[in-house]
Amino acid sequence: MTDPIPAFTSAARTFADLVHRIPASAWDGPGLGEWDLRSLVGHTSRSLITVSTYLQTTAENEDIRSPQEYYTRVNPTALGMDPAGVVERGRQAGRDLGDHPSEVIDGLVSRALADVADRGDPLISVIGGAGIRLHNYLPTRTFELAVHGLDIARAVDIPLELPADVVAEATALAARIAAAEGHGETVLLALTGRGQLPESFSVV
Repeated sequence: MTDPIPAFTSAARTFADLVHRIPASAWDGPGLGEWDLRSLVGHTSRSLITVSTYLQTTAENEDIRSPQEYYTRVNPTALGMDPAGVVERGRQAGRDLGDHPSEVIDGLVSRALADVADRGDPLISVIGGAGIRLHNYLPTRTFELAVHGLDIARAVDIPLELPADVVAEATALAARIAAAEGHGETVLLALTGRGQLPESFSVV
């Protein structure tokens, strides 16, 4: 596995730059689903917050051994989480951005990047108490920053060009998640022009 820190760094900095470009008038507008834009940005910021938070933990067992396994095991359905709780955490994260969201995001990015620097690949404990190596967790954060970055850009109708390394890692992970969930052939056929994805298909 290649070092996941450079792509995570690219994704985090791209997200911060995007937030700086959000018009002041857009923050209370539509975001994604039940979230307004502030809540969507807040939810996305948790991909930075959790890195710093989980690095303060130590897991006893390596329960999850790949980024794709993280998505098959750590999701609201598998963990028995109330979807309404996920929505509310996003809203609270949005409120936590305060009156100067871009400054808060800059601080979260700086902290997360400083926290992963020279830390090696420790075994951390993530939501649900499962143990996973940092280098298997970071690609899931790159994925979230990339996908929700595109969500934010679409909601505000501003251009976003993700860095090549971020696109490559996020797209590859999406394919691996699909394969892990038994949808690999469907996705492979669609990507090679030999089939179509079912309506509303998603790997997450």
